[in-house]
Amino acid sequence: MFPGGIVELLKQVITSWQVIAVTLGFILSVFLINFVARSNHRTRRVKKLSFPKKKSKPAAAAGGIDELPSSSNSNDELGLEED
Repeated sequence: MFPGGIVELLKQVITSWQVIAVTLGFILSVFLINFVARSNHRTRRVKKLSFPKKKSKPAAAAGGIDELPSSSNSNDELGLEED
């Protein structure tokens, strides 16, 4: 190969106006795409919901449905009979 000829050829190709124009067009298009992507990007803002704290009631005073007397089981409450 001819090292001097290859270097001259590369220098002419790199400094040609077509290669410079395409390179600048590519760089400008990348900047434009990044600008549009950043401007359309919506950041998610997480709102912290604050609920008022409820005072806990003692279990004996609640008397809810979930409480069963210790002597009964769930079948008695439902009216089921065991065979």
